[in-house]
Order: sequence, then C-alpha cells, then structure tokens
Amino acid sequence: MAAPGVKSASRALAVLELLAELGRPASCGELAETLGYPRSSLHGLLRTMEGQGWLETGDDGTYALGIKTFEVGNGYVRATDLAGTARPFMQRVSRELNETVQLAILDGLDSVYVAKIDGGQALTLQSAVGRRLHAHATGIGKVLLAAVDPAELKERLAGRPLTGYTPGTITDVEVLFDELDRVRRQGFAEDDEEYTPGVRCVAVPVHGVHGEVVAGMSVAAPAFRLDDERRRLALDLLRAEAGQLSRALGYLPGRGR
Repeated sequence: MAAPGVKSASRALAVLELLAELGRPASCGELAETLGYPRSSLHGLLRTMEGQGWLETGDDGTYALGIKTFEVGNGYVRATDLAGTARPFMQRVSRELNETVQLAILDGLDSVYVAKIDGGQALTLQSAVGRRLHAHATGIGKVLLAAVDPAELKERLAGRPLTGYTPGTITDVEVLFDELDRVRRQGFAEDDEEYTPGVRCVAVPVHGVHGEVVAGMSVAAPAFRLDDERRRLALDLLRAEAGQLSRALGYLPGRGR
C-alpha cells in the first residue's frame, strides 16, 4: 500500500494532467468523478494546490491550471533551449582541452546539470545531465550562488547545514559568503577537490538578455591534468565561449540588469 504522501502526490499530478488534457477549467465534482477520487479528500487537495499556485479558481468555483505550472513548464523549455544553444560553444572548449565541459542552472541551493560534453581522455568525469549537486561544493555551483542576492541566499541557507564531501569542502556559511564575494569580484569560481577527491574545476557565468546569470559553464578534470597552466587556459577558453553564448542569448556587455 502506498504511503499517504505518495498517494497525495500521485493525485496532485493526476489533477494537473487531467486539466491539461481537458484544456479548460473543471469543478471539484467533475475532477472527482473522472479520476475516481473521494470528493471530500479531493477538495482539500485542490485547495492546497491552489494555495501554492498550481491551480486557480474561477468565479464559478471551477479549477484551472495555475501560474506555477507555467513557471515550471517555462523553466523546462528554457533549460532545454539553453542546452541546445550552448552545445556548440561547449564543444569548442572541449575540443581545445580534450576535457569535460558542463553547463548547469541553479535550483534553490542545488546546481542542476543541463548539458555535458565529454573529452576524449581515458579518465573522465563521471557526471550526467539531470544530476543535481549541492552548489556550495562545486565551482559551477559557486558561480551560480554568487549571482543570488546575499539576503535571499541567507534565507535559503537558514537551518540548512553545508554538507562536507572532502576536507576541502566549505561547510561554514561565513566562509562561503567570503568565497562568493571573491567569485563576484574575479568573475569565475574554482573547485579544488571540494566535491570529489582528485577532481578540480573552473567555472564562469553565462548571462541572459538582462544581464542576469542564467547558467554556469565549467571545465572539470582530474587534478593532475588540470594544473595551474591548464587551469588558466581553461579559464581563458571558458570566458571566451561563455561570452559568445551570452551574446547568443541576447546579452549585451555593459548593459545592466
């Protein structure tokens, strides 16, 4: 028997799918009859979904898809379009270095990887599109966190410990904020074996049309290959290609948000 939380989630998803299929608002009674759910329990679920923006109610008491569904769907489209647009720029970096190049976006306190180009080395980074990592422990994640307003970031971090993965992981909030200040000043971030022992990373931001940071692009490689000289070369290549990608997304350097 499914746990109550799982059952509620399944029912919420079924409501969204049905309303999307109908293409019009529906009453609680119609939803209950079509889905075969008890009207009494469904009513409470619908009110909860309304309160969180997933549904909207009309003057006649019917339910329609809410603004949250648009935001989530639009986010998926943006990530998909972003990955496709970014691929040629990432490929140029990867070809020059023969190393792994990644693209990620921020979701809360996590970086979500939306594109990856593997290098041709025998020893490569084991990561995947769709993977979610705690942003404070990676170079690409720190680039993304540095773009968040510090006051908002403090709210996100409230009561959330910073997980340590290696001896080099930043686990103190004040140290993290100092690091993010440095990232903002220099325009790039590094990860020196902070998430995975033996792996280094250098990352830069990708800007959108209004100057906002929409993604991070990184080169990650075994530490013995990404020495200081190669790191500087990787940073130069990332800055050039991320700059070109930002322009392709409509960003004009020098224009503020």
